[in-house]
Amino acid sequence: MKTNYKLLGLTFLLCLSMSVKGQTAGTFSFTVNQTTHSTTYSGTKRCLAIWIEYNATGTTWTFVKSLLVRGKNTQSNHLPTWNTAAAGNVTGITTTSTLSSMAATTVTWDGKNVSGVLVADGNFRVAVQETWDHGTAGTATKYITFAKGPTAIASTPVTADTNFTGMSYSWTPVPLAIADFNLNPEVVVYPNPSNGVFNLNFKNEVKNVKVVNLLGATIYNENISSDENAKSSKRIDLSSYANGEYIINVTNDNGTSTYKVLLDK
Repeated sequence: MKTNYKLLGLTFLLCLSMSVKGQTAGTFSFTVNQTTHSTTYSGTKRCLAIWIEYNATGTTWTFVKSLLVRGKNTQSNHLPTWNTAAAGNVTGITTTSTLSSMAATTVTWDGKNVSGVLVADGNFRVAVQETWDHGTAGTATKYITFAKGPTAIASTPVTADTNFTGMSYSWTPVPLAIADFNLNPEVVVYPNPSNGVFNLNFKNEVKNVKVVNLLGATIYNENISSDENAKSSKRIDLSSYANGEYIINVTNDNGTSTYKVLLDK
């Protein structure tokens, strides 16, 4: 019997395409320049926040991840829209002090949420909020929508307004061959915080799970069998340990991914 290798190859590629459809890896880039406003707010202090939201229903936008936050600790007063959307979540970024000038700012997003998991393709928007004075009269917010998916978006200018200028964005998807054949392990960890038990849902192959405390000591280490990978889930019970932050490391042949969790009994 003669084997049709072309047909087998086509079938493999089709199945491969279906397996990754709807969850494209890539890089989103956004640049914005704030318009200079006269201000009495502590002389020259200005706040800025940039974040990503997702529209799954067509009507409701859901917070995905903060990309940049520049401002005081009392974010609810100085960046009210960002604080409401993000609930103050700054996971994965370093917050910094207020801006002394309205210089151009560029941020990037890797298509992942605050848990480090690649999110589904669809309708997204980047939100930017600046505050240059006390009260709503000194605060402005702008939204720019874009589509995350396998189609690249070249550098796209955005019409300037009285508060934001020099805006542009782009989306560069990772080629399929790289996205599928060189995947670090990905899991969804929940609940987080937890009163003891953390659930791990595997998004791809995981060969080892290790938990360390903030001092670097390993408190849990387990190799994951093929049967457990087939179930795509794992439960870790940390209820016997003290409250605080821990690091969950998941490893496969491509590398290691890290997730910060909070134990709060």
